[in-house]
Amino acid sequence: MKQLNKYLLPAALLLSAFGTRAQDLHFSQIFETPLLRNPSLAGIFTGDIRFQSVYRTQWNSVTVPYQTTSVSGEFKKQLNGGDDFLTIGGQILYDKAGTIALTSTQVLPAINYNKSLSQVKNVYLSLGFMGGLVQRRFDRSKMTTNNQFDGIGFNGSLADGETLTTPSYSYFDGSVGMSLNSQIGENDNNNFFIGLAYHHFNKAKKISFYNSTKEAMTPKWVASGGVRVSMTTRSFFTLQADCSKQGSSTEIVGGALYSIKLSEADDNSYLIHAGAYMRWKDAIIPVAKIEFKPFAVAVSYDANISQLKTSSNGQGGFELSLTYQQNKKNNSSLDAIRCPKF
Repeated sequence: MKQLNKYLLPAALLLSAFGTRAQDLHFSQIFETPLLRNPSLAGIFTGDIRFQSVYRTQWNSVTVPYQTTSVSGEFKKQLNGGDDFLTIGGQILYDKAGTIALTSTQVLPAINYNKSLSQVKNVYLSLGFMGGLVQRRFDRSKMTTNNQFDGIGFNGSLADGETLTTPSYSYFDGSVGMSLNSQIGENDNNNFFIGLAYHHFNKAKKISFYNSTKEAMTPKWVASGGVRVSMTTRSFFTLQADCSKQGSSTEIVGGALYSIKLSEADDNSYLIHAGAYMRWKDAIIPVAKIEFKPFAVAVSYDANISQLKTSSNGQGGFELSLTYQQNKKNNSSLDAIRCPKF
């Protein structure tokens, strides 16, 4: 049975890629992929520019590892010297899965308008859009099917019996979202955000390797929220969570980090964060992060608790992220009385 699972599990995981209702790419470090959660979360940080990259590898114990990379960038600019901000950015996603090298590449520019709702404290309503080109492809020469089983084993000289006319296809995709970001009380270091995003609103129709497929891309709703509260003058506590709904699939992931300043300085130049997240009914995710401004590095690991834990030996996904966040000379939001941040 263990040997059978070794081959059936990778097949089941790859099968979803040829359908139209598979779940989107996801990361456990949701706090390092704001545009993937909601395009209106662009610019919700202290500073003017931010670059983030996350690398994820998973299913090492059952098949060829799945590898996913996200690279995003944001540039926030104060408008006319007032309290409103415009953020321009974008995200690139690259995913490679399994023995047939099923690959997805997404290039998604984004824009977000941060509108101030108060003249006395940080309260911002944001509206963001993100959209661009998505390409998916696989290596047909590495695909095997039941038609190539000759009674003894797989015979690569036999036809695979599939009616796939092309090993790649492309389509345009779009997302829109809104969020509210506000400080709590008089301390602008204590704040919260809530947001709602609608992904794949254009419902792209060419999303299959089979030309006969008529179904459109299934839209996805993502509700996000977070709160950060100071515990002492040198520590604070952060909670964040996402709830995603796409067709019949639902994903809930959330958790908390406890953060401590490593110096007495007020600029938060050196911080260490530790905590855990959880993907409901799927994985427990310990997280560690260190900041040495303008850089930050975070690592996390998914410990599988789902029904696949027997085949995966409890192993899930490893993630490594790198963030660069800084104020730009002559355009610093640091000089503004108020600015959106979390």
